[in-house]
Amino acid sequence: VVRWPLQEARGVFPNTDMVGEAVRLPILIPGTRLHAGFALAMVLCLVLWAVFRFTAFGFGVRAVGASEAAARLSGRIDVRRVVLSTFLISGALAGLAGGVEISGRTFALYEGLSPGWGYTAIAVALLAGLNPLGVVFTGILFGALEGGAGAMQREAGVPAAWVSVIEALVMLAVLAVDQAARRIRPVVLDVTHRREAQEAQGV
Repeated sequence: VVRWPLQEARGVFPNTDMVGEAVRLPILIPGTRLHAGFALAMVLCLVLWAVFRFTAFGFGVRAVGASEAAARLSGRIDVRRVVLSTFLISGALAGLAGGVEISGRTFALYEGLSPGWGYTAIAVALLAGLNPLGVVFTGILFGALEGGAGAMQREAGVPAAWVSVIEALVMLAVLAVDQAARRIRPVVLDVTHRREAQEAQGV
């Protein structure tokens, strides 16, 4: 789209025209690039958490995500509708994220705007346990890693690729802990149930 329908007026560069001052997001902390999009993201995370936690739609999304087959067999959840709605909402939120990035930082859409943020977002969501509130903290963590990559490269000569290595190690550690917890939990529950049964028989 930046090479034809939305290309800048001169038709020379593969990007759009700069957005006007009226639609640019204000900076929250002078001297930094932290803009109002951060506050908007925090509000959206809270809203999504409430939707997933307290609404019938949120229950349907969680049920289908946990087991589509079980949700379909229950007969109470329209799986097709939930999946389609989730795709549409996800696409809208992704578009909103892109709009915030343009209105708050780049002020124009150009080729290569995203250096793979979609894949990073998947890692952030998994690290947060697919919890919208947890995404706030994991997003800040990954943002700090990405933001510090350039500084480390300039000041200490550390290759920026090391940031990807650190992110991967964090993901592997979290997944390892999660898998260990899944294996240990049934054993702990079994021991607890046996102990309770023995105590009941003793009584």
